[in-house]
Amino acid sequence: MKKLLWSLTLFGLTLLILLPVNGMVEFDEMEWFTDFNGTKMFQTEGDIYSDAKFPVVGLTLIQSAAAKGAVCLDGSLPGYHFHRGSGSGARNWLVQLEGGGWCDTIRNCVYRKTTRRGSSKYMEKQIPFIGILSDKAAENPDFYNWNRVKVRYCDGGSFSGDSENKAAQLQFRGKRIWLAAMEELMSKGMRQAKQALLSGCSAGGLASILRCDDFGNMFSPSTRVKCLSDAGFFLDAIDVSGGRSLRRLYAGVVKLQKLETKLPRDCLNSLNPTSCFFPQNLINQIKTPLFILNAAYDSWQIQESIAPKSADPSGSWHDCRLNYAKCSTSQIHFLQGFRNRMVNLVKGFAKPSKNGVFLNSCFAHCQTERYDTWYSKNSPSVKNKGIAVAVGDWYFERGGAKLIDCAYPCDKTCHNLVFRG
Repeated sequence: MKKLLWSLTLFGLTLLILLPVNGMVEFDEMEWFTDFNGTKMFQTEGDIYSDAKFPVVGLTLIQSAAAKGAVCLDGSLPGYHFHRGSGSGARNWLVQLEGGGWCDTIRNCVYRKTTRRGSSKYMEKQIPFIGILSDKAAENPDFYNWNRVKVRYCDGGSFSGDSENKAAQLQFRGKRIWLAAMEELMSKGMRQAKQALLSGCSAGGLASILRCDDFGNMFSPSTRVKCLSDAGFFLDAIDVSGGRSLRRLYAGVVKLQKLETKLPRDCLNSLNPTSCFFPQNLINQIKTPLFILNAAYDSWQIQESIAPKSADPSGSWHDCRLNYAKCSTSQIHFLQGFRNRMVNLVKGFAKPSKNGVFLNSCFAHCQTERYDTWYSKNSPSVKNKGIAVAVGDWYFERGGAKLIDCAYPCDKTCHNLVFRG
């Protein structure tokens, strides 16, 4: 039986645990890479973690949410973690939307109700704030003293749905959860924000794109408002069998949660609803300044969109999908085609001065939530500019915010995710 090596980091203590994995990892289990809510993450080539003591922030349930029908899949209250800012950051707000995959069938969503991805009953009562959420200037120079919020994800549809399935006792209320959380944060001072940034990783990165203009419209014109999507640029890609695995998943989410009329109207006017769940069809219509941060060889997309087990019955991609160093020349060529498509899709988006891009040639997924990839001495960089510096330069309009890496294997700064057998 194959095993995956996990590295658990809790309050500066690093432990190694071997977890058995039998078969394909389900989407529900796949906040794998940067799951700081569970204080675990896959080992990387660098294996470098902060020894600092992270702020540990308690969970706040939104008590007003029940009356608004803004509930998790199981009907429980949604929640968030809030670390108040200070000094020059007291009127600045960073809101991060948690990621964690999607559920596309009744069965998957019913299972999800029994996890922290579908119920606040199972959410951690406290989580460490790391990376872009850190409160230390040495680890997070531009946002360390801002009001920082992590909104928990428990609707399975990237904060987009507003329906239910009574027979299965499932509530798809992501859009209501979003609104309830924003209303509560507004009442806690965000209404007076001088600067605000909406961010998110993975499924939360997709949500930060879907909700970006909603967020921008909440503030007065005098407030600087922008959005950041980390590892949320999921492509409508062809997999190794010639099919479209991620499109099938997204079609299930859209149908199950009845998103046909809930997605951006500008997109729905010209494309079908499933297409309008893909960022590539949304980003050029967003009016609020947006930054796309993504690995060109996104590990999640390689695992579950490009070469999922269902598209590779012979297992010829098994080793490659677990460790890029084991990819054959032809497999690398296939992955280069994926990267080329991603680069081409962001080129037009990057032209307006308001938008920013950091596309590095790493085999990674989510780079804002980790100390070693966000801001450290050896963080990934493009043209000698690290991720946190690039994001800060874009947000504060200091220049140099359109960075696209050369193709693999040119980048020696990557913290690639490596799976051990």
